[in-house]
Amino acid sequence: MEGYSVSIESVSKELTAKERIQFKDTTSALKLDEVTQNGAVIITPSIYGVLNVHNEKSDNADYNNYIIIDEESGEKYVTGSNSFWTSFMDIANEMKGEEESWSIKVYRVPSKNYKGKDFITCSII
Repeated sequence: MEGYSVSIESVSKELTAKERIQFKDTTSALKLDEVTQNGAVIITPSIYGVLNVHNEKSDNADYNNYIIIDEESGEKYVTGSNSFWTSFMDIANEMKGEEESWSIKVYRVPSKNYKGKDFITCSII
């Protein structure tokens, strides 16, 4: 698609060429903003990372997408939420190298800054 490109900024593990192509393809990914509308979602991360997106048809031509692939289902989740990614990376960095298995609960919290709006965050479980 002309005027649209995606590159991997960072990823949690080394990927093959095929895996890189699959990781960048978000067409079938579930949007965390949508799946959390009806309650919390549990994800056991196997691979996660940041995509740099350039889309000339968007209001903001350059932005990030954050990707998490669930270990158990293989489902791919995508969000542009910085609040979620900050919380997630705090957990992921603390758990790096730990033997204990872990999952996250992804949920919505009412915004204190914007009345009637929610933001997405997560907690370890």
